[in-house]
Amino acid sequence: MAPPAPPSKKPSLRVERALQRSGHRLLAGMDEVGRGALAGPVSVGVVVIDETVRSAPVGVKDSKLLTEKARTALVPRIQRWAVAHAVGHAGADEIDAIGIMAALRLAGNRALATLGVVPDLVILDGNHDWLTAPGEVGLFAFAEETGPTTPPVTTMIKADLKCSSVAAASVLAKVERDELMVALGGEHPAYGWTLNKGYAAPEHMDALARLGPCELHRRSWRLPGVHTGEQVEVFNEVTETIAPTPMTAEQTGTAIR
Repeated sequence: MAPPAPPSKKPSLRVERALQRSGHRLLAGMDEVGRGALAGPVSVGVVVIDETVRSAPVGVKDSKLLTEKARTALVPRIQRWAVAHAVGHAGADEIDAIGIMAALRLAGNRALATLGVVPDLVILDGNHDWLTAPGEVGLFAFAEETGPTTPPVTTMIKADLKCSSVAAASVLAKVERDELMVALGGEHPAYGWTLNKGYAAPEHMDALARLGPCELHRRSWRLPGVHTGEQVEVFNEVTETIAPTPMTAEQTGTAIR
């Protein structure tokens, strides 16, 4: 007897179908990009599906695993496939004002507000529900007469690798944010955003050290190379604390998204 085939490494609708069978007919996959950038917005994509949609367009996977050309080509196909879709952003000034987690929540809710439909459930990549406001968690959700304003959320580690809806959302967010950073790069060419999209690439770091930050940098983040004479530090958006840079990108939570 032939050995069983290994499980597919491509995202599928298996998780979504199980959730739909349990009563969540209208599902939203959600993912963020730009969390670890030093400049520009954090962006959140959302893709809504129901039980009538078929398998996702061929090639849909986590945006980090796709080339720029492949991501861009998938956008119109994802938009036609989904019941609804949107991308929301929160700018560097908002990140500085309220912190990265609240900015993620702001961007996610902006995306939800433009959908035109209200999902029964949101599948969120990761193990932390940054979308639901703290006052809407658990018993607090019904403390106000209006009830919760955010749809129910389920989190899943590596959902962008398992769920087609989440992978599709990551593609939409990545393409839209990259296009925005390229446009902003025309206004601030010295930082090389057309290539690095605001992440800590060598040419970006060099420009920061020479020129300092512009108004589109996340100034609350103790930007690397800016604070001369001090130990260079990087903001850790997971714990909202400062971490010394000898740690790896994964340890500081600044891996490119």
